[in-house]
Amino acid sequence: MEQAIHHQNNQFGKLQEYLREFVYGGIDGAVTTFAVVAGGYGANLEPGILIILGFANLLADGFSMSVGAYLSAKSERDNFDKHEKIEYWEIENLPETEREEIEEIYREKGFKGELLTQIVDHICSDKDLWVSEMMKDELGMMKDTKSPFKIGLATLISFIMVGFIPLLIYLWNFFFPSEINTFLWTSILTGIAFLIVGWLKGIVNQTSTLRSIIETVGLGLLAAIVAFYVGDILESFFM
Repeated sequence: MEQAIHHQNNQFGKLQEYLREFVYGGIDGAVTTFAVVAGGYGANLEPGILIILGFANLLADGFSMSVGAYLSAKSERDNFDKHEKIEYWEIENLPETEREEIEEIYREKGFKGELLTQIVDHICSDKDLWVSEMMKDELGMMKDTKSPFKIGLATLISFIMVGFIPLLIYLWNFFFPSEINTFLWTSILTGIAFLIVGWLKGIVNQTSTLRSIIETVGLGLLAAIVAFYVGDILESFFM
């Protein structure tokens, strides 16, 4: 029983690592798709056309954003690995110079005398620790343990999941027609999605929950207003 609970906690912990990507992917998905819906509504497009545009945007932008997140994370990891190899080479071939750099780093931290010598001796006795200290204190680089592939996947999943919400009512009403105000209910559902994602963003950034929610809802509302009026204006010219 304890092993099962421990396993579940580990799995939950791993999911939490990618919460940032999930949150920002969800925000982008909701904002862009709701903007398409609002723009189509402003241009008085038929529901079927609006659904097509919404899904095209949802899948194309979701894929594009996830690929961008993957490539960015992979580039950062490759850059770290490159500099890490350089540090290993310098330790192997220029040990005295590298030792002096470690000594200078810890001297600037306030260590001196025998204590400084002991710390430097300890660090330089372990190549992995030595390189780790050089990467962190000399280059200011920390290795991201998150998988670039999982970063891209989390971004894609959240973009599609949350970005689908502005299309949900339109899709339902297309197959099961009713007299409801489709755009009004779409706006309400999307607003709830913004509230939830904004709350999660506050957790991720460790900032005020209320401020995070207001910023997220405000961003979505602004994008929708702009898209609505652009659609309305363009409709008068081209339709």
